[in-house]
Amino acid sequence: MISIPLADFFSEKHLALDLRSTTAGEAVWEIVERLRESGDLNEAEKFYDLVMEREQKSSTVANGGVAFPHARTNLVDRILLGIGRSKAGVTFSDSAEPVHLLFVIAVPQQMVNDYLICVGALARLLKNEDRRKALLEATTAAEFFEELQRDREAA
Repeated sequence: MISIPLADFFSEKHLALDLRSTTAGEAVWEIVERLRESGDLNEAEKFYDLVMEREQKSSTVANGGVAFPHARTNLVDRILLGIGRSKAGVTFSDSAEPVHLLFVIAVPQQMVNDYLICVGALARLLKNEDRRKALLEATTAAEFFEELQRDREAA
């Protein structure tokens, strides 16, 4: 059971439905820029460096063209979730398949349990191929978030 509603982490201003970037570093930066432009992340460059350092140590690419780049840091005081979608796909060095859905997560240093709940819930939702397909086909931010939250049985 999820004890934290995923809807608490969603914000349309943190969603990029059409990432222009084709490499992991550029795509992560595009999403981090969204977080900065929204006013929710003050030190975007420092956070980006932490995320990419973490990504170099251990890739966050999961099956199905999904990645969860993240960093635990004192730069934020609540969990921030930036989401990017790329129909063309983003290249991550450790992955043979392109990534189409990126979930960039900024986690306060002390919020380990909340972070694990958030990532676990997202990973479970995104295991469903029909859900991933629907997210790739969503035409608006509202439709994207509605689909992400839809109660769908895993096939």
